[in-house]
Amino acid sequence: LAQQLRELDKRREAILKSLTELEKLTPALAKQINEAKTITALEDIYLPYKPKRKTRASVAKEKGLEPLALRILSQSRIDPEQEAAAYINDKKGVASQEEALAGARDIIAEMISENAETRTKMRNHFMQKATYKTVLVKGKEEAGIKYKDYFEWEESAKSAPSHRVLAMLRGEQEGFLKLNVLPPDEPAVELLENQFITARNASADQVQLAITDGYKRLLRPAMETELRATIKQKADEEAIKVFAENARQLLLAAPMGQKNVLAIDPGFRTGCKVVCLDKQGQLLVNTTIYPHTGQGNLKDAEWQLKQLCEKHDIEAIAIGNGTAGRETETFVRGLKIPDVLVVMVNESGASIYSASPLAREEFPTQDITVRGAVSIGRRLMDPLAELVKIDPKSIGVGQYQHDVDQNKLQQSLDDTVISCVNAVGVELNTASKQVLAYVSGLGDTLAQNIVNYRNTNGAFKNRESLKKVPRLGDKAFEQAAGFLRIRDAKQVLDRSGVHPERYAL
Repeated sequence: LAQQLRELDKRREAILKSLTELEKLTPALAKQINEAKTITALEDIYLPYKPKRKTRASVAKEKGLEPLALRILSQSRIDPEQEAAAYINDKKGVASQEEALAGARDIIAEMISENAETRTKMRNHFMQKATYKTVLVKGKEEAGIKYKDYFEWEESAKSAPSHRVLAMLRGEQEGFLKLNVLPPDEPAVELLENQFITARNASADQVQLAITDGYKRLLRPAMETELRATIKQKADEEAIKVFAENARQLLLAAPMGQKNVLAIDPGFRTGCKVVCLDKQGQLLVNTTIYPHTGQGNLKDAEWQLKQLCEKHDIEAIAIGNGTAGRETETFVRGLKIPDVLVVMVNESGASIYSASPLAREEFPTQDITVRGAVSIGRRLMDPLAELVKIDPKSIGVGQYQHDVDQNKLQQSLDDTVISCVNAVGVELNTASKQVLAYVSGLGDTLAQNIVNYRNTNGAFKNRESLKKVPRLGDKAFEQAAGFLRIRDAKQVLDRSGVHPERYAL
């Protein structure tokens, strides 16, 4: 909201400056602008004065037809054709009465389409009465089969759910659907007639023609563009809320804790990558098994898994839920290894992590398949600590996540990660710099400084020793301390979410 208000004030200042330079600013106009509550209202007020490219109305004004347009718009009892005769001028390019009247109608059409009150009424009308209509682009039946539900679709724009809005927009963008967001023409034109037709005479007939032209040529496309943007923004906001909640559920999934874990990144032809991790998530050993490529390989895979579980005292097996995930789960459960829990793990984003600089830094001698399997295993042990290493957009938060406003999505997901990290709290002596960076008051630089200090000086004994970390001042300490835990601290409250400034209480 604060950002919206700043943008509103910034735009207000720009418009006032522009009108002053154009010498169009009057006290009444300035009052209107200063009282405008939204950017849309500001733009409506500014539109008639806004410098624009050449239009049919501006050409007609250059031909001297504005007085005729105003005379006709007043709808006094005149003969428009007789009035138009006085404006015939070969030098100005007005060769006939009809050309003069056509130019006058162009001016009236633009005046109507740029009227602030008209645009507000029409905007509300579109919002209430517009419908989404989609049809298949001819010849795209097979290629666009995934959009078959929308080959001939119609529904109210104001009540269309966000996922359908995003689906229709994607279908249009990919060239499979033609999409309109419009109300019926007749009621919209009637709305304009009620506002601008004030008499029943020949002048009113000319105004009627201008209204119909102004609506179809100017107002209708402008309102459709606005409505599309408004509905898209609303759909984005609704979808982003869902995506953020999905991310929250993934991040706050219950951790299994410190267990010896065997993790499998499943595959068919290329085999299943297997890694064993100790209780701290460190890689002990890795191999590849081929349970899905023939009976001989199946027996070997069974033997290898049983041997690994026995040798490394494995307590849980984590299986990625991607390609061959179900088949691999069936294979592993069929082994009936005693006292070993088998869990399917969401592997979205594991491939992103495995190719990242961070993964290369952690495992410089291992290939990306091994890194991906390690990520799957660590997600079972501590989902939050592992998932913060990955761009939130890569952990599979929703079907249309790439169709919404990417800046807003990134901000929302970043806020969600920060909220989750601070809600759970962070173990100061084991947390990675990626987790620490999300703690309130820290950020990337201080997180790295904490890790460096820890590596050089050993584990933190109490929260107070945080103040010895380079560049970690009183303000950062005040913000971060309550979210940082020290499991083995002598001061019991250092193990809790109680802030040091509250210890005395």
